[in-house]
Amino acid sequence: MDDVTDTVFRRIVADCAAPDMYFTEFVNVDGLQSEGRPRLLKKLRFTEGEQPLIAQIWGKNPDNFYKTAQQIADGTFARELGLPEGVNFAGVDLNMGCPEKTAVKHGTCSALMNDRPLAAQVIDATLKGLDGRLPLSVKTRVGFNEVDMTWIEFLLEKKLNMLSIHGRTKKQMSAVPNNWELIGQARELRDKLAPDTLIVGNGDVLTRQQGLELAQQYKLDGIMIGRGIFHDPFLFAEQSPWQDFTAQQRVDLYKKHVQLFADTWQNRERAVHTLNRFCKVYIQSFDGAKELRERLMAANSTDELLSILNEPLG
Repeated sequence: MDDVTDTVFRRIVADCAAPDMYFTEFVNVDGLQSEGRPRLLKKLRFTEGEQPLIAQIWGKNPDNFYKTAQQIADGTFARELGLPEGVNFAGVDLNMGCPEKTAVKHGTCSALMNDRPLAAQVIDATLKGLDGRLPLSVKTRVGFNEVDMTWIEFLLEKKLNMLSIHGRTKKQMSAVPNNWELIGQARELRDKLAPDTLIVGNGDVLTRQQGLELAQQYKLDGIMIGRGIFHDPFLFAEQSPWQDFTAQQRVDLYKKHVQLFADTWQNRERAVHTLNRFCKVYIQSFDGAKELRERLMAANSTDELLSILNEPLG
């Protein structure tokens, strides 16, 4: 998720209850292969503890997908990020599902459903750049304006290592319940067309147990969780303690997040107001939470945030 799953939040989640796999925010390959590269590197930043980590990329120019995949696979980006020798991304993911208006307008992400020749070029160029050194996955939806399982068939024919499927169309955004039956149909297509491709379901999963039950019901290889983590930072734990957290424990966890943000982005690579979207994750379910959130979301620096969070509750 853009401006959400950065290195800071991934480390917070890892300390609470680590998932089996992490994904970066999605980063534009056309920007990475331009003068804007230094400004985009923050989206790929990670630490040794965030493993295995998949680099999620998007864009339009197949040649830039090739170059970016090559530089991910050979460790160029890891070295630019200052990581030790031998530490690298564990794979590459192509975002072909994001319904964001600007991305669609420029013919990228979910718009690639309507341009399969270009989608094929993007996949082939990325595979060529990876040259078998890292696995390739695609994240997508079940259609653009209407459900179209021929799109899923098209992707399966590319013999990807993994295909993550959100059970809504681009048009539906998140306005209707996620359709797990369609994800199950995609798994059945996988069994026929590409038995070695892993199928991962995505959409509206709010607990670990719910995810496990859906994976079993539809015979999936995994479950991807995005917005569900906003309901519980310990979502990946077998037994989450989150509901029993006291007000002070919740405040302390947000304080930890803010301090890590301040330590990580010392050159203000990210605006402090990006922390606002996390505020409600922690500052909720106790008396005075609404008023405290309002003060925190009006703060203009991490110092101001930490000052407020250090005040006695009540």
